[in-house]
Amino acid sequence: QVQLVESGGGLVQAGGSLRLSCEASGRTFKFNTMGWFRQASDKEREFVAAIRWSGGSTDYADAVKGRFSISRDNAKNTVYLQMNSLKPEDTAVYFCAVDKALYVIRRTIDDYDYWGQGTQVTVSS
Repeated sequence: QVQLVESGGGLVQAGGSLRLSCEASGRTFKFNTMGWFRQASDKEREFVAAIRWSGGSTDYADAVKGRFSISRDNAKNTVYLQMNSLKPEDTAVYFCAVDKALYVIRRTIDDYDYWGQGTQVTVSS
């Protein structure tokens, strides 16, 4: 049974930092692209960042580019999201996900077929 478990969320002041982790179990995903998405209250889920299996290619939403950094440790089946210079508008539930395809980076929710339960990030002003 595949499971993705996020951790690292919490309450932080604007300008602060958090590091999210997502550990996958049940099978290895070292060849799959992994991504982070977020969903704020009363908004649709949106793409945040993604990383190819090798870690050499990444993609970021414009809203987080330059502030967030995605990385992965394939030996640990874990993907990370380092979030710096956080803003109140970053407040959301953050989800990690695994892309169905290998070797590509995509932003569309429907391209991802395994999801974690989410971790809440709240940024106070």
